[in-house]
Amino acid sequence: MSTPVKIDFVSDISCPWCAIGLKSLEQALDNIGDEADVSLHFQPFELNPKMGPEGQNIDEHLTEKYGSSPEQQDQARAMIRARGAEVGFDFAMHKRSRIYNTFDAHRLLHWAEGEGKQRALKEALFAAYFTLGDDPSSHEVLLRVAGEVGLDTAVAAEVLESDRYAAEVREREQFFQRHGINSVPAVIINERHLISGGQPAAVFEKALREIMAQA
Repeated sequence: MSTPVKIDFVSDISCPWCAIGLKSLEQALDNIGDEADVSLHFQPFELNPKMGPEGQNIDEHLTEKYGSSPEQQDQARAMIRARGAEVGFDFAMHKRSRIYNTFDAHRLLHWAEGEGKQRALKEALFAAYFTLGDDPSSHEVLLRVAGEVGLDTAVAAEVLESDRYAAEVREREQFFQRHGINSVPAVIINERHLISGGQPAAVFEKALREIMAQA
């Protein structure tokens, strides 16, 4: 008999550790198999909610936000590439020079959940930004990716051209911030247990099995 498990994956598509964390979580779920009946929900978090439509150079942004040196940034990128390779995700750092506003992407993800395509869209958006170097604030990019995962692009265009789901996304963001989520990825199991960061698959699997044993 499968144990019901609800997972809220709080993340931003411009967060490399979120892409790594999702791949690791998926590996853990594959290992657990049909022992768990998993419902996976992607919740919005914006690393840079005030980012303008033109975006910002990544090196400049990291220096301003974290005070990191070029050498530290290079070391971090090397670590991210290596961790990505371990979980089967390709970070093409040379294709990605800017960071962008992701609010419209989160609105599209909110809509996609009701269409049964949220996970596919999330994975495709990570690939579009980190592997292809696309601008995830561009409606053209968002519509292309939506079409690639089987969403109705005409409806997606209506969502993007309006302010549909803006209030819902902001409410979700504020909900998790009020509950102490200020960094991502944050993986919340059964609305009670928090696993923070892009952990290895073994860490996710161990935690999930312990939680399932308590159910």
